[in-house]
Amino acid sequence: MLRRLDKIRFRGHKRDDFLDPAESPNASDTECGDEIPLKVPRTAPPRDSEELRDPAGPGTRIMAAGVQDFNRTESDRLNEIKGHLEIALLEKHFLQEELRKLREETNAETLRQELERERQRRLELEQRVQEVLKTRSEEQPAQQPPKGQTQVNNGAGTDRRGQGLCTRLQKWFYDRFGEYVEDFRFQPEESTVEAEEPLSARRLTENMRRLKRGAKPVTNFVKNLSALSDWYSVYTSAIAFIVYMNAVWHGWAIPMFLFLAILRLSLNYLIARGWRIQWSIVPEVSEAVEPPKEDLTVSEKFQLVLDVAQKAQNLFGKMADILEKIKNLFMWVQPEITQKLYVALWAAFLASCFFPYRLVGLAMGLYAGVKFFLIDFVFKRCPRLRAKYDTPYIIWRSLPTDPQLKERASTATVSRRLQTASSRSCVPSAPAGPGRDEDSGRFHSTKKGNFHEIFNLTENERPLAVCENGWRCCLINRDRKMPTDYIRNGVLYVTENYLCFESSKSGSSKRNKVIKLVDITDIQKYKVLSVLPGSGMGIAVSTPSTQKPLVFGAMVHRDEAFEAIFSQYMKITSAAAAGGDS
Repeated sequence: MLRRLDKIRFRGHKRDDFLDPAESPNASDTECGDEIPLKVPRTAPPRDSEELRDPAGPGTRIMAAGVQDFNRTESDRLNEIKGHLEIALLEKHFLQEELRKLREETNAETLRQELERERQRRLELEQRVQEVLKTRSEEQPAQQPPKGQTQVNNGAGTDRRGQGLCTRLQKWFYDRFGEYVEDFRFQPEESTVEAEEPLSARRLTENMRRLKRGAKPVTNFVKNLSALSDWYSVYTSAIAFIVYMNAVWHGWAIPMFLFLAILRLSLNYLIARGWRIQWSIVPEVSEAVEPPKEDLTVSEKFQLVLDVAQKAQNLFGKMADILEKIKNLFMWVQPEITQKLYVALWAAFLASCFFPYRLVGLAMGLYAGVKFFLIDFVFKRCPRLRAKYDTPYIIWRSLPTDPQLKERASTATVSRRLQTASSRSCVPSAPAGPGRDEDSGRFHSTKKGNFHEIFNLTENERPLAVCENGWRCCLINRDRKMPTDYIRNGVLYVTENYLCFESSKSGSSKRNKVIKLVDITDIQKYKVLSVLPGSGMGIAVSTPSTQKPLVFGAMVHRDEAFEAIFSQYMKITSAAAAGGDS
């Protein structure tokens, strides 16, 4: 029995050699190995040993504990140590993650690099200061003359004092104005290249919306001026006319405009402060703002890009037309138009030389007021009168753009070629008149016969030189329901008075289409299919006899055809208007 108790006691002491879980250090995976710190075995108090030795005493409790310790195997202790090691490894992992996050947040590396740079700069500055001090200390003994020489040469002393005074004066001037002088030092210009953003549908749409919002104040201002000139509100226009004419008559035009600018800024300040001030002659129409869609399909994105590109194309086209007209006005592209501007400038120059400025300003102000409030109102209400006597409007409408100039040049070239070809084809022995008619008839003939016979027109109606072979297209009549009548393939011609479409299908001439240019109410460019870029280009023509416009689509040279048809249409309408007035 005593031997059994000794074994149990030995087992208990061996268990105490390992560390308790609460006292185990947070070791890392590199530090935890086979070397496990051991505790000094704790000796049992004498009382306990006596109780163990006494089999009849309270040693039975200790015996039961010893039996339980004996039942614990070595694997249990190893599992316990393994658990401690796993906890230590997890703690190490968490600490490493926190350390990495702290390093990323504080950017210790960048701070250390900047500190090193500053330290190097400080060292360089210290070296430079030491070199400057050393050179000055070496120069001072060399500049000081011997004592005998200073006593003999009094004139040199006065010069030295003058130099010292000049040096002090320069130092005082540099301390006072050196900062301003440094500002005027020329430095090489730094060229910065801006990074271009990649094409994005969302970015393009947002830029177009920003452009529209930015141009809204200017468009509103132009609308209000147009409303004043059109007498949209009779009382407002009358008050503005009376105030303006009185200001011009008394010489207060410039103060009036300055006061209006100050008033506008004051109103903008109150609006920025939260006041609700809305003053406009034309009531503003609130447009429904569509919320930006986050999830768009590929087709929706493509359609969005096409819509924005179409708006940008039209906007840039209008701006290009305005700039090209101004350029052609000053470059004597049309001398008869620029000559009027030249004469007007000479008249203004001579008037400013021989008349006082007050009289010249009064005349110009009165003319501007009468032109803006009265003459423009009459011209807008009477378009025929405007087309005859409104000189600025006539000049602006007659100014050509660069594409129109190119078209005119190409038309002139084609007409010259036709004249030379017709002159070469003439035979001297044959009569002149019939030969020209036969040649012109053969030249202006379609696939099915002569031109005037196909469309039941007079012999004088022939295609223009621009469309001698016609433009291939398809006629889309949206008033018809049948597929055979809805779309027809053929060739489009334009004459001096008619727009003719010849169907490519064989049959009666009912499939052909003849439209008088005078009957056309509207003509504009049209895009039949907006799904694919560049496809479905056409021209939409509106007439009183059709509910929906006729569309001549799928044209390769759509812009050329549109310019030719539109110019001939304007020529016919202006001639008709002049004939009606006469």
